Amino acid sequence: MGLSLPAGHPSAESVPREAVRTGPRGFDPSPAEAQVVDHDVVGGVRQMAEAVLAERVAEATAYDPVFSEEVARRVADFTLRGGKRMRPRLLWWAMRACGAAETEAALRLGVGLELIQTCALIQDDVMDRSRTRRGRPAVHLALAERPGRAAGSGRGEAFGASAAVLAGDLALVWADDTVAETSLPPSRRRQISALWRALRGEMVAGQYLDLRGQADGTASAASALRTACLKSALYSVERPMALGAALAGADERTTEGLRSAGRYAGTAFQLRDDLLGVFGDPAATGKPSGDDIREGKPTYLLAVARARAAAAGDHRALAVLDRAVGDPDLGDDDLAEVRAVLETTGARAQVEDRARRLGERAARRLALAVDVDTHAGGRLLGLLRTAAGSRPTAPPAPVAAHPPYPGAAASSAPAAPEGGRFP
Repeated sequence: MGLSLPAGHPSAESVPREAVRTGPRGFDPSPAEAQVVDHDVVGGVRQMAEAVLAERVAEATAYDPVFSEEVARRVADFTLRGGKRMRPRLLWWAMRACGAAETEAALRLGVGLELIQTCALIQDDVMDRSRTRRGRPAVHLALAERPGRAAGSGRGEAFGASAAVLAGDLALVWADDTVAETSLPPSRRRQISALWRALRGEMVAGQYLDLRGQADGTASAASALRTACLKSALYSVERPMALGAALAGADERTTEGLRSAGRYAGTAFQLRDDLLGVFGDPAATGKPSGDDIREGKPTYLLAVARARAAAAGDHRALAVLDRAVGDPDLGDDDLAEVRAVLETTGARAQVEDRARRLGERAARRLALAVDVDTHAGGRLLGLLRTAAGSRPTAPPAPVAAHPPYPGAAASSAPAAPEGGRFP
């Protein structure tokens, strides 16, 4: 079934239904087809993903039916039931903002981004020993409890973790294959291949720095921001927008404006994600609240709290953080105590303020980018604002009557980018 515009849409009558084709290489990169996708980018990405993944699963079945059923289909299903498709949408609207309509290539690259995100999430859950993802059991747990294996056994858990690493590897292979098989002019292919290599390398580097900081137990605010830049700002926002600009053949000034806007918004996203890790509503994020504390993640939020507590000589606050951060069995009462420290030190308010200012900078940088189409640029701005944060989570916890830090009064609630962690 092809994509089509709803009745009454300004472009609906000008797009013959037979012109909308499906299949891994089946989209006609015409302006009319791009208008169809404009109306439903998520639907366009899903349709392309269904076609691409059907081919990949068929190939896996030829390798081995058991592997296909237990691993390949699981990777495909995980990808297809993904979140808000923010990365492909950022790519799409960056391309459209630069005046291009490379529909097939943009959608295929969008599927590649979704697959590399599948790899990242599956393996991230193994590393963090997370039990849920998107409101369901994490892939390593689902594999551990597959039919025919007793649930809860140590051997089952070890098998599930190992198999999930392979599932993540398979998603990465599929991502690379999807990008490699995308039809592109030679000059664009060189540029997009360079961006794709950078995106993959930065993602791995950011994840390693995150693990390293977790193992060391502490991290400075500067190192936490560096990790956030590599793990989220570049991978989740800046690089997808750069891919869209490259598809459009945008000039250097426009590309730099889009990249800068994406970096600011992506950093704001990660700072708000840090807040969600402690204060977020599990119904919105799909993850238990407080997991970042239990896992000992070296977030900017915790780095700020430690720095402010140390500067004020608040040994009690430092003792709470030392005792609680990295405790996998941390209870609700202890988590509430950590939240109170983050409030009374003013760390929550400081991080919220920085995220807000970064979001404002992102909007200004986008506005300064030259040759940006008004309508598509507006859609892109809306996505950047969503990434920077626009949905409230839990209200601030009560704070001491006389907080010992400047700016430690209760702050406005943090905002979640489309349901929390970049889906």
